[in-house]
Amino acid sequence: MATNEGTGTVRVDSWIWSVRLTKTRALAAAACRSGHVRVNGERVKPAQSIRVGDEVRVRQDGRERIVVVRDTVRKRVGPPVAAECYVDNSPPPAPEDAVAVGRRDRGTGRPTKRDRRELERLHQE
Repeated sequence: MATNEGTGTVRVDSWIWSVRLTKTRALAAAACRSGHVRVNGERVKPAQSIRVGDEVRVRQDGRERIVVVRDTVRKRVGPPVAAECYVDNSPPPAPEDAVAVGRRDRGTGRPTKRDRRELERLHQE
């Protein structure tokens, strides 16, 4: 695999940070504590151990990343090596057009009463 560390287990917060699913280890630990990380369908604490073959789900920025562990690494690795440490089974991101529904163009001023009603109607659907 990518490194020689592929045997044994590693902390889930450390692994998420090592393979660049989060920017910092503190953010990875916070995501675990707040219930945004699941291993094999179970909510986990930051110190939970993971091993090769486990399915890790990380929810961040309104998107869920679903990855299967291929290699356990303890130290942060570069993007090409990180991509080899897991199999990404995540659904594709939503297209920008669907995400931007209900947004106004920058610099168009305040919305009129009619615009606000349309925005409220979109948010209720």
